[in-house]
Amino acid sequence: MRQSKQLELLQQLEVAQQKIAAMESSKFWKLRNAWIKFKKFLKSEPNQFDNALVDSDNLGISNSEAYNNSTPAQIGTINEQPRNQWIEQQLRELPAGLRILDAGCGEQQHRKSCQHLNYVGQDFDSYHGQGDLKGLQMGNWDQNNIDIVSDIVSIPEPDQSFDVVLCSEVFEHLPDPLGALQEFERLLVPGGKLILTAPFCSLTHFSPYHFYSGFNRYFYETNLRKYGFEILKIETNGNFFDYVAQELRRVNYVAQRYANYNFSELDHNTIYQSLSLLEIINQENNNSSELLCFGYHVLAEKQSVN
Repeated sequence: MRQSKQLELLQQLEVAQQKIAAMESSKFWKLRNAWIKFKKFLKSEPNQFDNALVDSDNLGISNSEAYNNSTPAQIGTINEQPRNQWIEQQLRELPAGLRILDAGCGEQQHRKSCQHLNYVGQDFDSYHGQGDLKGLQMGNWDQNNIDIVSDIVSIPEPDQSFDVVLCSEVFEHLPDPLGALQEFERLLVPGGKLILTAPFCSLTHFSPYHFYSGFNRYFYETNLRKYGFEILKIETNGNFFDYVAQELRRVNYVAQRYANYNFSELDHNTIYQSLSLLEIINQENNNSSELLCFGYHVLAEKQSVN
């Protein structure tokens, strides 16, 4: 019964959306947030909708004001967070006491998630935040207390000396990522795990140490097997609409830096409207990640030698 009522309401909302779309632009975008949020609530549990109304009451505003004055679209703002959550989950599942190499560890942001492990951080320690001043740079970059300073394809550790290798968002910065895979295979014990992430597509960053814009799933499927690994998991982060939204949010910065163009209020509104449209479309996303995504998360295992 409840599902039938939901379907009826969704159909009514589709008709309402068509009417809203026919309105002048300012009215359309004012009502857009109310429509998309209400549609989400209809697909969720009833108490979630009730809680949202309670929250607006706590703010001292009416429910209609809560919808019409909702925050800007969030699409395109979440890239790093899901990746870090995925990595942390893989690390939590590792038995205590294993020896883990964080290859290309940078600022060692994952060290805190390895307190139950024997953590070793490695990096080439040649990037210090400014690079060659081209593309996107970090500004400040702290690489103090790195355990091993070396080339990633020639790490001064014995064969089969690690149970796990973590390598996150590093491959695009390597002249020879296949050499790194070969080195990881050497360092891991049979059955050892490789936790690997890299972008599918990326802008120039950390230059001059940016050699590849990204890696497709076929890179992993072909080369991990070639270097003695079996893929246990391969997952996408984000999708086409998420990625386009991320870059739309960057247009203001790029326009200022590379075109000496300062956004007007109308320009900001145009970007916001585009983000709002992408957020609406993304509700019906159906595997657009095969076309474009932020990157891939891979868990692989070194095969035993028969």
